[in-house]
Amino acid sequence: MSLPNPDNRPLLIGPPTGPEAPFPFRMEGEVISGFGRGSKELGIPTANLPVDDENAWIKNIDSGIYFGWASLKLPASHPNSVLYQKPPTSEPVMMDPVQQQQQQQQQQRNQQQQQEGGVGSAQQEKLVDQETGQWQIYPMVMSIGYNPFYKNTVRSAEVHVLGEFAADFYGVGMRLLITGFIRNEKDYSGLEALIADIHFDCEVARHSLARKGWRVRELGVKEGEEEGELDGSWLVR
Repeated sequence: MSLPNPDNRPLLIGPPTGPEAPFPFRMEGEVISGFGRGSKELGIPTANLPVDDENAWIKNIDSGIYFGWASLKLPASHPNSVLYQKPPTSEPVMMDPVQQQQQQQQQQRNQQQQQEGGVGSAQQEKLVDQETGQWQIYPMVMSIGYNPFYKNTVRSAEVHVLGEFAADFYGVGMRLLITGFIRNEKDYSGLEALIADIHFDCEVARHSLARKGWRVRELGVKEGEEEGELDGSWLVR
């Protein structure tokens, strides 16, 4: 089903070879609570990052909608963590294809470490991961600015991670690799028009990031896809 596109906006941003200067930008911090309207009013949950001295550059960047990659350091207790051990009686956990692939890769690494035995650095790192979590990569869109529709008075960075999550992740570490600019902020005559534009922003991000010049290498290769060429090592180190 095609999404409404009254402004005839393109589905692809930038050349196929990858982000152009001044992109990509980096941003990181712990996920904080936002305005409480993403899930309730829009049905589009957001994860906010603080606009502080650690991310001072964001104060001078153009307001608007951006896209790129997000990594979350989900603890082993989070249902969507690749380290999560599902209780035998629990309900199935929702996972999108990217999460399933990351979990399978982690399980393969765990099996290999068990076969090798010993208590070397790899196993020590695994024990640390169980406590602190492991970085997992997702596509994302984000709003930087004041959101004219809601008349915000404080500049914010609101991230919509493109994935299915069984629980929230406040307080979790997040890193962003911002690869491009989609559009300027604008006001809307009603909530439906705002939601429609956000959904189209998500499609722009998905289509743009699917190209090998924009896909991070650290995601690996899925069947039917080419290996990514974009360096996303900062997202997981």
